Amino acid sequence: MRFAFKTSQQHTNWEDLLAVWREADDIEIFESGWNFDHFYPIFSDPTGPCLEGWITLTALAQATRRLRMGTLVTGIHYRHPAVLANMASTLDIISGGRLELGIGAGWNEQESGAYGLELGSARDRSDRFEEACEVLVGLMSKETTTFEGKFYQLTEARNEPKGPQRPHPPICIGGNGEKRTLRTTARFAQHWNYLGGPVEEFIRKRDVLHAHCADIGRDPAQITLSSHIRLGENGEFGPAVEQIAALAEAGLDLAIVYLPTPHTPSILTPLAEALAPLA
Repeated sequence: MRFAFKTSQQHTNWEDLLAVWREADDIEIFESGWNFDHFYPIFSDPTGPCLEGWITLTALAQATRRLRMGTLVTGIHYRHPAVLANMASTLDIISGGRLELGIGAGWNEQESGAYGLELGSARDRSDRFEEACEVLVGLMSKETTTFEGKFYQLTEARNEPKGPQRPHPPICIGGNGEKRTLRTTARFAQHWNYLGGPVEEFIRKRDVLHAHCADIGRDPAQITLSSHIRLGENGEFGPAVEQIAALAEAGLDLAIVYLPTPHTPSILTPLAEALAPLA
């Protein structure tokens, strides 16, 4: 079992986020750190503070030396995929090849509506997401990309310079949709993130993903399986450790522990000690 942590940028400040990531960079058991990509706080007071995800991640790349890093995940409708491809390649360079490109179809109606960003129907989201994956892979791996889709059109488009990870930074797709999201994951991703929940549900989704891989002749072992893991109600580690152990039996590769706010680096060493027996 491998381990990572996640810090959301909501109801916090830059100094506390920075302190957590710098501390984690020196704790070997954490292989990667993740943030989210929202403009409003989620599942809480939406009027509170929320730092932008990609700018924050770029600053954290300069403040760390070892941790791999990514957004979990970027709603694809927030940025045109050609713009996102340029952002990803640049951050891959800045980080020295440590970027994980986390993407999803998008879901947040509140911030999308407030900003005038068209979210669309469930079908539109899935169709747009699949097109965006093709655009991203093309721009990050080919000299030029021409694409004619319903949502995106590119003509001999370039993205230079490309990042050091080839053919492109690993793509992490987050989402549990069985008919479309997991099928798109089988086609394009190197990493699938289970949103979190019961082990039985993880097993069912895992099996659906593997079936989609079989349909296209892809080895499912090429896709890392991760899950959000939350601490107990009062921040205790026990429930998280128990859930990770159960998910490990079901084939989970990477446990991403969601750190609560207010963010403090003091949580990291005892958390690492609690996780160590499962490593």
